[in-house]
Amino acid sequence: MGVPAVLHALQIANEQMGLKRSAETLLRVNQKDGFDCPGCAWPEEDKRHVAEFCENGAKAVAEEATVRRVGPEFFAAHSIEDLRQGDDWWLGQQGRLTHPMVLDEGATHYRPISWDAALEMIADELRSLSHPDEAVFYTSGRTSNEAAFLYQLLVRGLGTNNLPDCSNMCHESSGSALTETIGIGKGTVSIEDIHEADLLIVAGQNPGTNHPRMLSALEKAKQRGARIIAVNPLPEAGLMRFENPQTPRGVAFGGTKLADRFVQIRSGGDQALFHAIGKHLLEAQDRDGDVLDTAFISAHTSGFESYRRQMADAQWSQLEEATGLGEQELRAIGDEVRASKATIVCWAMGLTQHKHSVPTLRDVVNVLLLQGNIGRPGAGVCPVRGHSNVQGDRTVGIYEKPADAFLDALDREFSFAAPRAHGFDTVAAIRAMRDGKVRFFMGMGGNFVSATPDTAVVEAGMAHVGLTVHVSTKLNRSHVITGSRALILPTLGRTDRDRRGGREQRVTVEDSMGAVHASRGRLAPPSDDMLSEVAIIARLCALVFGGGSSPQDAPAAHDGDHERTLPEHGTVESEGLDAAGLHDPANVPQADWAALEADYALIRSHIERVIPGFEDYESRIQKGRTFFLPNGPRDERRFATVDGKARFTVNPLEYPHIPAGRVLLQTLRSHDQYNTTVYGKDDRYRGIHGGRRVVLVNADDIRELGFAEGEIVDLVSEWTDADGSLQERRAESFRIVSYDTPRQNAAAYYPETNVLVPLESVADISGTPTSKSVIVRLEHR
Repeated sequence: MGVPAVLHALQIANEQMGLKRSAETLLRVNQKDGFDCPGCAWPEEDKRHVAEFCENGAKAVAEEATVRRVGPEFFAAHSIEDLRQGDDWWLGQQGRLTHPMVLDEGATHYRPISWDAALEMIADELRSLSHPDEAVFYTSGRTSNEAAFLYQLLVRGLGTNNLPDCSNMCHESSGSALTETIGIGKGTVSIEDIHEADLLIVAGQNPGTNHPRMLSALEKAKQRGARIIAVNPLPEAGLMRFENPQTPRGVAFGGTKLADRFVQIRSGGDQALFHAIGKHLLEAQDRDGDVLDTAFISAHTSGFESYRRQMADAQWSQLEEATGLGEQELRAIGDEVRASKATIVCWAMGLTQHKHSVPTLRDVVNVLLLQGNIGRPGAGVCPVRGHSNVQGDRTVGIYEKPADAFLDALDREFSFAAPRAHGFDTVAAIRAMRDGKVRFFMGMGGNFVSATPDTAVVEAGMAHVGLTVHVSTKLNRSHVITGSRALILPTLGRTDRDRRGGREQRVTVEDSMGAVHASRGRLAPPSDDMLSEVAIIARLCALVFGGGSSPQDAPAAHDGDHERTLPEHGTVESEGLDAAGLHDPANVPQADWAALEADYALIRSHIERVIPGFEDYESRIQKGRTFFLPNGPRDERRFATVDGKARFTVNPLEYPHIPAGRVLLQTLRSHDQYNTTVYGKDDRYRGIHGGRRVVLVNADDIRELGFAEGEIVDLVSEWTDADGSLQERRAESFRIVSYDTPRQNAAAYYPETNVLVPLESVADISGTPTSKSVIVRLEHR
């Protein structure tokens, strides 16, 4: 943070882009007439700074806008085996991809392929499937609304809902809990609410590394009198003190102390913390009165009495054991919540990647409901999303379990019958690949192999796939762990100029708080014939479905007066599959694909007619404007739940039980990375330098377990499978670093430790991998 962060960001920008290109590019990041940062999804205020980016945002832009290139000559010089020896950092440092490349079956090197031949190869493979569910289509959170909408239309036109995405591994638990309790799977606050909050609880989150611009919002809240409670097993530098490089105080006077209270909780103990807060508030209400918002509870909620009875029965001794905190400290936290007139709870992966994550987040909602902290200024739920459009992708249809209302609207708009059967999420897709049930895999961005759990299983599963396709800006691990054949399709990034149909196109994104705005790059693309994601998908649709007519000219999907009758939903046969596995030509989406490629505004007009809240889409993004999508709980305290009310829920207390001689490992990012993109080998916020294969362990645990700081050890995860058998995974050669963690809690960086996260260990209900609660033993080498 502060000046060192600025200097480090500028150093990397200069190395990747050069001085002039750095200045031209960074000054357009997150500006109203510029491009959306390809990093996190934290929102911007209406009034922008000249330098509207953080250290990690600058690194993300530099990586994408680099002048380094990976062309056919690079692949000619490096065999696939050579490339497999490089780690994620080395692969990413090579530069931007420039040409479509193919790895033929049995070949040792990728070779160039034309766009037409590459897309025909994909279409041929899709036509050869015996069933659409043999294909899996993954999406990363950087894909624009326009590309994501076309992508899901392609997939559903093929006859499957196999649309796993990065949300499955991150905030799926948030969506599951919030949809059930408040009727929407998103947060309910705006950036202005953050500024106006009386109390902010930041739990299971490290904004200093993962969403650094959030620190500016927290600083503004502090200046207006807010209190901040940081809840985390690790003391994170950004939440302790923020040295804002854009203010004199941050540069010269030591910055702003953010966290008024640091709660060093045991990993996985967050549900117990919110049980303790709820119990304390209810006891205070019984004793003193005027603690709860009884009018709100009576008018807008259900299930309160059952929740109240559960909290009355909760035992302080059990809450102490689960959190690692004493009753006095737990009650002091409860008093802070009691005193607050407007409370926001922010969270990220520290709460979503446990077996009991969904119950934990239900209990977050329970506490907020007690004081009416949903649907009023400065209050609400704030799940802080990661990648810059991960929320938008879900909004426009990237979901393996789509709602019937969305599919009905899609049917009407494109005159076909979309499949209704649920598809594979990320973990289910990996299991299907492992079992040899997937013949085709396509990744729209991202780094599937490195981002997913149980790395060895994922790599073996990829080898079973007939054709793997990755639409990417840069080289990554997923390009070297392939199916029998593989395609790499280079694509435009956020910083690149996208000229189609004789004009410059723009795309749109949705931030972490439900606000939509446009993004337009200005840099010359890395190669002359580079295609955008939209163009790639539009051309695939044309190949697979035929040119079609404009849907405005086609009969409505449910027009009973027209002689064409769409198939009924429900069975494979009724979904129109022909002998080749694709939909019958009479049941494919109808659109002018060439027109959609040439004018993204036409795609937005389709989105407008399919998805509520996008009315007047085009005019609302003009001149850099931002608009908010509807949010019932936030806008009018309207809750689209089963009973039309916000729901108190009863959730039995769960927390990890760690065997003697073992530690509970959480996987996390270093400061010098963003998701699977590694910018360097240091983590200066945690004092780690010169390497990533480190494990952070409490000093007393190191001694008690018979190890020494600096010793190189293997990490071995342990779990019991469905048959009751003890299973293990191993990650080799990690250096022990003594660190301030709770006893029996440890931490290490992913993707290096993803190999330790068993595919069988997922959150109940949401299916999110339990990457924050892996039972591990340390072994001497």
